[in-house]
Amino acid sequence: MEKLETMFGEAVKLLQKLISTPSVSREEDKTAAIIEAFLKDKGIETHRQMNNVWVFNKYYNPELPTILLNSHHDTVKPNSAYTRDPFSPDIEGDKLYGLGSNDAGASGVSMMQAFLYFYDKKELKYNLCLAITAEEEVSGFNGIESVISKLGPIDFVIVGEPTKMQLAIAERGLMVIDCTAHGKAGHAAREEGENAIYKAMKDIEWFRTYRFPKVSDLFGQVKMSVTIINAGTQHNVIPAECHFTVDVRVTDKYTNQEVFDIISQNVESEVKARSMRLTPSSISTDHPIVKAGVALGLTTYGSPTSSDQALLHMTSLKIGVGDSARSHMANEFVLLSEIKEGIEIYIKLLSSLIL
Repeated sequence: MEKLETMFGEAVKLLQKLISTPSVSREEDKTAAIIEAFLKDKGIETHRQMNNVWVFNKYYNPELPTILLNSHHDTVKPNSAYTRDPFSPDIEGDKLYGLGSNDAGASGVSMMQAFLYFYDKKELKYNLCLAITAEEEVSGFNGIESVISKLGPIDFVIVGEPTKMQLAIAERGLMVIDCTAHGKAGHAAREEGENAIYKAMKDIEWFRTYRFPKVSDLFGQVKMSVTIINAGTQHNVIPAECHFTVDVRVTDKYTNQEVFDIISQNVESEVKARSMRLTPSSISTDHPIVKAGVALGLTTYGSPTSSDQALLHMTSLKIGVGDSARSHMANEFVLLSEIKEGIEIYIKLLSSLIL
């Protein structure tokens, strides 16, 4: 691909500019401006709402199906273990360092280059919409969820998150459940009261040992982990309430509501889901985009981590540059060779469908 070197160089330069501009979730206005300016400089009409930027291919045809390319430009806050400046986009050998380099800046800039490759081509079989959006790291309401209705009909989505450019054909959903075991206060020295901690222990043991009947081929069991517990006010008072929190990772075999209903039917504690927005998702291995990826030698797997894919509620595939294991780590980095490979694979995947 003769243009690949030029595209790669441009992608790296843009990523360095994004890294050097802090863009913690809900504070991404400056990186949104950079992305918007970059696309405008290419002569493309841009659309922006809050910190979300999107564009369409030049010869957009409403009678054609549309592929959405979506990644995010917000980051988590740099953690205290950083020994480098998180906003200094240093290159050392094949490594480009910086907060957001791997998650998900490299996917975003690679997607932009792939979009530009097809932008002014006529007679495509699909339209392309590129949306680089905000608040992914906090599953915020002002990210992709707030603009998806403005993008027109979407047939399927390619979500740019670090997957080593392999095909994440399913993604776990996430529910956080707040539980309250109710007892009755009393003096610890006398046989009175009803200990809420003991009641909670019974339910916690259920969370630890219960196995859901339907097992996912990609993920195995629904995973439930009790992660926080709090009860009691002083040593000589039987606690009337015990509060605990459960992290629930839902597989493609269940909806969040189905899992919540099963929990409600099996524990004595009062249970409340903080949200059911982060739903599990999957795409058929017979889908043309999956078949195209497999034909390129890519592998399929189920992703244990959640992303904006959980908010889209439509057919989607997660594939992106970098390694998920590096996300949110201190001294985050992405390999330059991964960016070049990402641009090339995105173009080859899309070429199999739209040309």
